[in-house]
Amino acid sequence: MLKQRTLKTLTRAVGVGLHSGQRVELTLRPAPVDTGIVFRRVDLPEPVDIPISAYAITDTRMASTIGVGGAKVHTIEHLMSAIAGLGLDNLYIDITAEEVPILDGSSSSFVFLLQSAGIELQNAPKRFIRVKRPVEVREGEGKNLKWARFDPYHGFKLRFEIDFAHPAVDSTGQCVEFDLGEGNYVRDIARARTFGFTKDVEMLRTSGLALGGGLDNAIVMDDYKVLNSDGLRYDDEFAKHKILDAIGDLFVIGKPLLAAYSAFRSGHGMNNQLLRALLEQPDAWEIVTFENERQAPKGFAQTVHAW
Repeated sequence: MLKQRTLKTLTRAVGVGLHSGQRVELTLRPAPVDTGIVFRRVDLPEPVDIPISAYAITDTRMASTIGVGGAKVHTIEHLMSAIAGLGLDNLYIDITAEEVPILDGSSSSFVFLLQSAGIELQNAPKRFIRVKRPVEVREGEGKNLKWARFDPYHGFKLRFEIDFAHPAVDSTGQCVEFDLGEGNYVRDIARARTFGFTKDVEMLRTSGLALGGGLDNAIVMDDYKVLNSDGLRYDDEFAKHKILDAIGDLFVIGKPLLAAYSAFRSGHGMNNQLLRALLEQPDAWEIVTFENERQAPKGFAQTVHAW
């Protein structure tokens, strides 16, 4: 049986929010079978649980925000990407502010935290959402066109193409394809950092955003070049970060997907639209488990590769 996974022990991190600049503490704790991923705002007078779901996403401007009532958690996508990349199913995430810490701008620090806590198999079948037929969302035309799509696939692979019309971005790989079952998430995707442009950062800060951002937790570019002294971590780091984001955005559906995801100029909002479009067509998906691990997609029965 392909089993559900949680952590062996709890682990903690302290950092600042990318947009809020606030100090925040995270405590990642094991959770029982079928709990799913649950954020818990422990700083509120009465702690509030916010279980992940495609319909719990309340805002997708600049990041993915999850909320219940007035309680929210911003910028969840990098942490969610690490959780998905390691194949975890059940987890409590205690948080002391309304934004997940940005750490180094990638998901690698979260991967390290989760791996240091250890991964434990649970005595219950891991449940997947298997896509049975194509589902697509599209916006705009011509130069404004963007789209995202699911196709049936026995595994989970992602293909993302970017188009920023910027010299520093154009000189790197514009399209990346990554198969979670055959590739190495920790080595090939997790270290890709978020990125931004100096002109946008200045505008965001006047609006009270990007207050915690800087060269130590993002790739920053002026009109012509990358300003970080250490350059890029991957030749195609920009496109790989979009893959990293998509893995996190799509995992808010609550179960790992068996699908081929492809996208052109998509973002947090369109990724969530795609999830909702899928869920609203019950004939397009089904829940599956694997009693025989040999029938599961390649690579899904093993715990994720180490560094």
